[in-house]
Amino acid sequence: MPREKQNGRTTDDFKKFRNEMNEEILGGGHLGIKRLFALDHQAYEPGALGTKTKELLGLVDSAVLPCDDRITCHVVRCAEEGWKRDEVIDALNVALIVGGSIVIPHARRAFARMRETLGLQP
Repeated sequence: MPREKQNGRTTDDFKKFRNEMNEEILGGGHLGIKRLFALDHQAYEPGALGTKTKELLGLVDSAVLPCDDRITCHVVRCAEEGWKRDEVIDALNVALIVGGSIVIPHARRAFARMRETLGLQP
């Protein structure tokens, strides 16, 4: 089955673009940028909360803020960490309650990415 496109990109396209741009950005050698990227990575490492929980929190946060690229990233990571579709939907419900109707378009994007991401099919 062909990958579904969202905003002209599949999840595979997104991952490729993200990796290429991260390499270019980090290859520039700017210390402040490297530190921020390192902090972002470290925030999702296991601590008092595990990585699995932190990825779900990241998805809710990305839907409320809202940030389409982060929604894609966290939907993919939630699938990789083993969250089930109904669990992710429950978390998106929290995002909708916290953020209100402004989150509805971003919930649509999350659902579209779940449809595309292995493990989170309807």
